[in-house]
Parts: sequence; structure tokens; C-alpha cells
Amino acid sequence: MNPFGDPRKLMKQLQQTQERIQSEIAAMVVEATSGGGMVKVEMDGQKQLRRLTLDPEVVSRDDVEMLQDLILAAVNEANRKVDEAVQEKIGGLTGGMKIPGLT
Repeated sequence: MNPFGDPRKLMKQLQQTQERIQSEIAAMVVEATSGGGMVKVEMDGQKQLRRLTLDPEVVSRDDVEMLQDLILAAVNEANRKVDEAVQEKIGGLTGGMKIPGLT
């Protein structure tokens, strides 16, 4: 007798949980800012940039390089937040175990 129960039932439950987590990740939206909130980005769980908001004060012909740096910082922070949120969701599924293909 298998101590884990019916393997087919277990696999179906795992597949349903994986599908649920994938849809939660796809629906996730994170926000990140830089420059004290002068640059704000929203990114979804699939790391697609959804929105970029610039405070008009940060837009200057004389300092395009600073604006570029602020945008990069905000996008990179949003990217990090998505990775962190995905790891939390996957960690809950696997109980913290590292499973190839999921982490």
C-alpha cells in the first residue's frame, strides 16, 4: 500500500495547484518606484511592463541620463519584486524544496 495514497489522485491535485499558482502569478501586478516616487512602474507576474508614470518634474532635456537611470532602477526593482513574489508562491507549493523546473 502506498503511504501517500493514490498516485493518480495526488498528481491531479498537484497539477491543479500548479495551474492555480500559474494563474495567480499571471494576474499579479507589482509596483516599484525610484527617485522618491518620481518614476513609477507597474509590472505583471510575467514581467511585462504595464505602466510607466513619470513626474513632470523629472523630465528635463538637460538631464536625460538621470531619467534613464531612474527608469532602469524602477524597472529592476519591479523585476526583483516579481521574482520574490513568485518564489513565495512556489515555496508554498513545494514546502521550500528546490524542484528543478519550478524554481
